[in-house]
Amino acid sequence: MEQFFTKLKRGMIFLLSWIAAILLVAMSFLVIYQVFTRYVLNSPSDFTEEIVRYLLIWTGFMGAAYGFCTRQHMALLLLHNKMTPEKRRLLMIFIDVLIFAFALAILTVGGAKLAVSARKEFSALLGISRSLVYSMAPISGVFIMVAQLINIWEDVTGITIKEEDR
Repeated sequence: MEQFFTKLKRGMIFLLSWIAAILLVAMSFLVIYQVFTRYVLNSPSDFTEEIVRYLLIWTGFMGAAYGFCTRQHMALLLLHNKMTPEKRRLLMIFIDVLIFAFALAILTVGGAKLAVSARKEFSALLGISRSLVYSMAPISGVFIMVAQLINIWEDVTGITIKEEDR
């Protein structure tokens, strides 16, 4: 089980980091192109603003999934640090289960319903279905749920999977 979770976690970290990096590079090039067309050619490109907005949404969702996968998300540790190790472990299990439930109910189920309901709505400039934009919520929800299952397993067993052996 440990080997499976190790491979899965490392694979997710690799995939999510590459997706986020590609999205950031694409946004950077599009913004540079938009600035070039606006100030050098005096003919601003309209479509780039909408694409960059959608890529920013996707980057945020992929970044959230990456944060839960690596446990590098923001956390308030005031209460956590004052607890005994056993209570700390129980608190972490409770928090991870709560995050899993949120990812399941809100991101995955709610996001899927939102994406399906928006299939007949189209963006103003590009004419693409808004379902494409909203589909990132359930996709990241699935990534977060898998990450949380691994985190719960780590909490219960006490085994911590390292990102990679250095």
